[in-house]
Amino acid sequence: MTRASDTAKLLGAGGSILGSLDVGGGQIGGRRNIVINGAMGVAQRSASVTGLGDGDEGYVTLDRFRHTAAASAGRFTSAQTAISDLPGFLNCLHLDCTTADTSIAATELLVLEHRIEGQDLQQLKKGTSSAESITVSFYMKTNAEFVFMCVLNDFDNNRVNPQKFTTTTGWTRHSITFVGDTTGTINDDNALSLSVSIYLHAGSNFTGGTYAANTWQSRASSDNMIAPGIGSFYSSTDNDVKLTGLQMEVGSVATPFEHRSFGEELALCERYYEEGDMSVRSSVNTVARLAVQYRVEKRATPTFLVYYDSNKTTDGVVNRGNSELTGCAESATANFGNWEKNTGGNTDSADFAWYWTASAEL
Repeated sequence: MTRASDTAKLLGAGGSILGSLDVGGGQIGGRRNIVINGAMGVAQRSASVTGLGDGDEGYVTLDRFRHTAAASAGRFTSAQTAISDLPGFLNCLHLDCTTADTSIAATELLVLEHRIEGQDLQQLKKGTSSAESITVSFYMKTNAEFVFMCVLNDFDNNRVNPQKFTTTTGWTRHSITFVGDTTGTINDDNALSLSVSIYLHAGSNFTGGTYAANTWQSRASSDNMIAPGIGSFYSSTDNDVKLTGLQMEVGSVATPFEHRSFGEELALCERYYEEGDMSVRSSVNTVARLAVQYRVEKRATPTFLVYYDSNKTTDGVVNRGNSELTGCAESATANFGNWEKNTGGNTDSADFAWYWTASAEL
């Protein structure tokens, strides 16, 4: 039996057992991980996309993880891959080089990026004398040893802070602490304010400067200081990179990865992107209409698109590979999408099988 005096000792002055566990300036408990989908469990768009390369920019596989690939002849596959060799994790983001590029032009770039709204970053106290340290941690595994760069990008103030890390052929948890930045406050809104970026390949426009580790600096005058000395993901078709367990938290210590339920993680992702499918019949073979109530309110008014599958009536499956419908009246709010198409009395088009996407990505 626990006595009252023993309970008082456990609780301490804070009145909570967790109140006595101070790590990196904060309690272990509550919502610590600012990153969404850090365990790589949600991939609404696709589990795998091949042939990515020059000009491919945006979200293609795992939710909330953005690719920027520029100017290179290199090509790669991005996939959500199941893993069984890292206890506590079942999925990773897997990049596989399929076309090498060893002649690196100045403007070449390959970056993985997680973008964050300003209103979710106010606890960093950035731009004040009380600015907090930020710790980014993640598990990475590569086919060979590489030096890559982890960078915090402050879009509101055009400032960056780069730090190198070295990969291994086994799963390694990298923990990188960035000093607090007393210059440049973060906007308190739903727009892009900060990103965690991993630079995997870069030309001299980004590598030609002098590396200043863990130093906040103006990006306008230091683009070439973002990735000096990094290796190249495109150096060989043997190369692959696996990433999971991405966490960003306040403080100078990497706490254990904060796992969330799949349902909670999916709902957080759907603030930025949501999709669905359904069959709809046009009225008197002339007009097809639909209205969609989103499961989660979007960050902002999304781009609402509808796609049509003419084979649905024969194979019974909505094919998400079909092109966007044209000639449609589309409108959307943060909560609702509307769509209508004149079928011109074509009875073959009377029964529509479609899927829709609503994207409000940063």
